[in-house]
Amino acid sequence: MDKRAAIVLVVIFGGLFAVLFGFMLLAYSAVKSTAAPFSLESESSTGARIGIVEVKGTIGQEQNGVDADRVVKLLKKYEKDEDIKAIVLRVDSPGGAVAPSQEIHDAVARIKKTKKVVVSMGNLAASGGYYVSAPADKIYAEPGTLTGSIGVIFMHFNVRGLLEWAKVDETTFKSGKYKDTLSPFRPVQETDKEEIQGLSDDVYGQFVEAVAKGRNLPEAKVREIAEGRVYTGRQAKELKLVDELGGLDDAVAAAWQMAGQGGEPKVQYPPRERELSLRDLMRGAFQGAFQGAAEGARSAAPSGLMFLAPSLVQ
Repeated sequence: MDKRAAIVLVVIFGGLFAVLFGFMLLAYSAVKSTAAPFSLESESSTGARIGIVEVKGTIGQEQNGVDADRVVKLLKKYEKDEDIKAIVLRVDSPGGAVAPSQEIHDAVARIKKTKKVVVSMGNLAASGGYYVSAPADKIYAEPGTLTGSIGVIFMHFNVRGLLEWAKVDETTFKSGKYKDTLSPFRPVQETDKEEIQGLSDDVYGQFVEAVAKGRNLPEAKVREIAEGRVYTGRQAKELKLVDELGGLDDAVAAAWQMAGQGGEPKVQYPPRERELSLRDLMRGAFQGAFQGAAEGARSAAPSGLMFLAPSLVQ
């Protein structure tokens, strides 16, 4: 490479880096200027309060969704805190993995025996998002909230055609008849369909039982309105899947009153996440190209039984 070409490359890449750095500075300034002030009660607050627990995102995704372990730990913490008179579960989730949804559901069902639990549904509280809400003492939703989607889905992807195109052979050795059920390297067989359908039906039955018990409805009625159908908050109220129409403030006021408290409600949110720094933005800019594709592929192709609402444009 001659000297002139080297200088041109340095100028090009230097310019690209300068543009990227400038963009990061603008993004950081925008984030700092638009961030809402944190005026709610902090962890050091004392006196009677309503504890807020957020279930936002896909349940079972620890990094960018709902970490069930963290939610359950916070619920237990509020349960033991005598100053926390009631709990409001703020749900904005399309659902997610089965077991993590059941863990949160079970924690809510247990805690409501000693403290009132009120759910406030945001934009979307469907499938697993509804599962965790069902056992609450009272459920609030906005008229346009999307909820319900009581059902189970199992997604499977087959890459056999891709392997054949790439001239790659795959051989499986197994010690049990069902060990390679739904293998992505062979066509789906009847035994696969029967096995997975049986699992799906069992988990669906558990979902129906949980809703029937939490909402005090006959199982036959729940099955009639379930089948994976999505409802607006107003429709859900008519079907007795939610109790009242309203937002977070309404849910907090109801929880405060149900706990026997007077005056203006006081709330306590969980600890605020660490503020986004310029270093985070810079690191994300350079790492995102490598990590984003892998994470996106994993999240776009979930496997196993899931409580997930169908994709909806909102």
